[in-house]
Amino acid sequence: MRMLINSADTVVADALHGMAAAHPELDVDVERRVVLRRDAKTGGRVGLVSGGGSGHEPLHGGFVGYGMLSAACPGEVFTSPVPNQMLHAAAGVDSGQGVLFIVKNYTGDVLNFQMAAELAEEDGLSVERVLVNDDVAVTDSLYTAGRRGTGATLFVEKIAGAAAEEGAPLDRVAALARQVNESSRSFGVALSACTTPAKGSPTFQLPEGELELGIGIHGEPGRERRAMMTAREIADVAVGAVLDGLAETGGPADGPVLALVNGMGATPLLELYGFHAEVARILAARGVPVARALVGNYVTSLDMAGCSVTLCRADEELLRLWDAPVQTPALRWGR
Repeated sequence: MRMLINSADTVVADALHGMAAAHPELDVDVERRVVLRRDAKTGGRVGLVSGGGSGHEPLHGGFVGYGMLSAACPGEVFTSPVPNQMLHAAAGVDSGQGVLFIVKNYTGDVLNFQMAAELAEEDGLSVERVLVNDDVAVTDSLYTAGRRGTGATLFVEKIAGAAAEEGAPLDRVAALARQVNESSRSFGVALSACTTPAKGSPTFQLPEGELELGIGIHGEPGRERRAMMTAREIADVAVGAVLDGLAETGGPADGPVLALVNGMGATPLLELYGFHAEVARILAARGVPVARALVGNYVTSLDMAGCSVTLCRADEELLRLWDAPVQTPALRWGR
């Protein structure tokens, strides 16, 4: 195993110490494992809290800041954070306007955020929860029941965060978050397995010359394995699956979309931009305009090679909120 770490036992704490040193605008509580906006309680805005296992960086801590999350709760690698983390985060960002929990659909996250919401409400906080379940590859996996939460988490956090920054009330912020999730679908592809620090070896076996279609962000099995394909062939499968999933939502088939080509951690931008060219080609042929595009590593799986595609049908209001200023460690424009 060759990793830039001190030990598997301290990898998350070490990363949080580094994040604190690099981003003094954030309040990074290493002991409690919570990353907060320093100004989270000012301005009378709804608080947005998300979180999940580490290993998906910059999700979620990299999205804490102006116009996006108020706080993030990192668990151990590929392991859900615990309710006490979420409760501390909620208390740390509540300004009297309530708190929205944004939860990816993985069993541990769902159960722990639900428990945290119940505890927060007992403490007098107003809490809403939004479940992100955008993955179309499989309906059940090793980590969840139903569709997995993947790339659309970025869209949900950005658009809900913009609404909260504008002063929208909790019910409106939650409704927008649900609209984004319901309008988004994703599909991922793995060219290699990832290696967790604790295991020190690949989490699954992918023979040389093969790829996995429909992989999850923890290395969960996908739809099928095939011999290695070209970027054009992979995009045909992935975008086709996403568009089929979007068709089931009942939205306009030719409406504008937000498009995310997301790297899984070990795929260079040279390849990701080339892949986006194929995504754009397919969407143009289908008469689907790309209103905004984002390419890069945002929802990763440690050192996995591969990518995911997420499309979100976006009306004028969602596009306006997407374009609104944001300033976080991993996403920033307009400010």
